[in-house]
Amino acid sequence: MPVGRTRAITLRLDDRLLADAKHYAAQSGRTLTSLIDEGLGDLLARRAAPLPVGRIALPTGGRGGLQPGVTIDSNAALLDAMGRRP
Repeated sequence: MPVGRTRAITLRLDDRLLADAKHYAAQSGRTLTSLIDEGLGDLLARRAAPLPVGRIALPTGGRGGLQPGVTIDSNAALLDAMGRRP
């Protein structure tokens, strides 16, 4: 639950959603405000959390290593080798 100042606001909610939320709050012994605080907090935390990234298999071929004549000491040389020189 957030820590800090609170503010009274007006919300427009779907009638069914509001009725369900009030019922849930009453059944769980909580206030509607605490449900909204938790729900918004969870939503924002999920949005801020990085998405899990699985392992990516990159295609490989040949023996590996650099192509003949390519040096990794120069960005320009690498861009030339990839055909991406500006």
